[in-house]
Amino acid sequence: MRPPRLPPWLTTDLRWVIASRSARSLSQGYLAVIIPLYLLQIGFNGFTLGELFTIGAIISGLLTVTVSLLADRVGRKPFLIVFPIFSAVAAIVFIATRDFWVIVVASALGTLGRGGGAGGAGQGGPFYPAQQALIADLSSPTDRNKVFAAFSFTDAIASTTGALLAAIPDVLVTHAGWQPADSYKPLFVLTSVLSILVMLAILPVHETVKRRAPFEARPSLLPRKSRNVIGRLALTNFVNGLGVGFFAPFVAYWFNQRFGAGPGTIGFLFAVVNLGAAIPYLIAPTLARKLGLVNAVVGIRLGGVGLLALLPLMPTFFLAATVYFARMALQRASIPLRQSYSMGVVSSEERSAAAGLSNLPSQLSAAASPLVAGYIFQSVSLELPFEIGAALQLLNAALFFSLFRNLRPPEEIARTEQPATSPGA
Repeated sequence: MRPPRLPPWLTTDLRWVIASRSARSLSQGYLAVIIPLYLLQIGFNGFTLGELFTIGAIISGLLTVTVSLLADRVGRKPFLIVFPIFSAVAAIVFIATRDFWVIVVASALGTLGRGGGAGGAGQGGPFYPAQQALIADLSSPTDRNKVFAAFSFTDAIASTTGALLAAIPDVLVTHAGWQPADSYKPLFVLTSVLSILVMLAILPVHETVKRRAPFEARPSLLPRKSRNVIGRLALTNFVNGLGVGFFAPFVAYWFNQRFGAGPGTIGFLFAVVNLGAAIPYLIAPTLARKLGLVNAVVGIRLGGVGLLALLPLMPTFFLAATVYFARMALQRASIPLRQSYSMGVVSSEERSAAAGLSNLPSQLSAAASPLVAGYIFQSVSLELPFEIGAALQLLNAALFFSLFRNLRPPEEIARTEQPATSPGA
């Protein structure tokens, strides 16, 4: 029998990028579980975790700005090669020291310790603007939604596998007699190895997009063609980041403190969540085609808001895990749609800058809220940060709809007889 034919839009370059991102997702699948728990083992608490997330996010945000402004000029690939090397080194630093500031710097440079919960594991980090732009560059407008959905699908499968590996510390403690803190170390070594594979998979990729004018011909680093759209994206992302920062970095911590769940249990939950998110990723392009990208994103976000508000009210681990699964499976479907939309409505030669600058406010606001959330978790309430996050994400959905309901991407305009400026567009 012949092997199944690959879709024509899945080019060799895109397959290499998928391989790179999948290797990263594999490691992030278990790191989202083990890092908060490992840091608790070596003396951190809710407040110091908040400090780590806040300071690390600020440093990461500054690096993101650098990447977003330079990648359109020097190319996307260099940043996708350099940052995995940082991750490889940072993983070793985590197990070599307990010094707070050294761990903070390693966390920021290596994009470790961000604790974003389940799903979307291959996406975050200072290199993200370059990666997102490269994926869009290698895609046609008509296939862009499918490509981003395919990347999110492979993220889900890889991070599912990674999350199952989070049970290794429990196995080593229970059956091999390891000390709890030491039982996490093999996974950090694995992270270093996978990071090198992330870097190697990018080397064969070809860049084809036309770069922006060189510095001597155009001294301004800031994009001009897309600045209005970037400004609107930045506003909505600021509110979204503020909300996400209140709960996402603390999900594993919350399940541990609220129900006493260990890394194996939380890892299994995250694996189930990641696997469940794979189906919505595949449905997302159809949903966008029927409803329009903006309507699809807003509808998914509203459903996620309701489930997030319900999550901390659940009295048992099983009920909380069920609600968390439902929320993440729904919410993750919006990720490829938002990525595809933002890349579709900006100028192609400004995509890296658009991805970085529009997401910078999200990183900065997400850097501020964990410090407040860490204090609330530690000293006030294990439920309140989730409710604050839900309220802010509700505001984000309203802003996104009001700012973008009349701005359609090229593929939606091409499917209609009249341009997006027609009444009701």
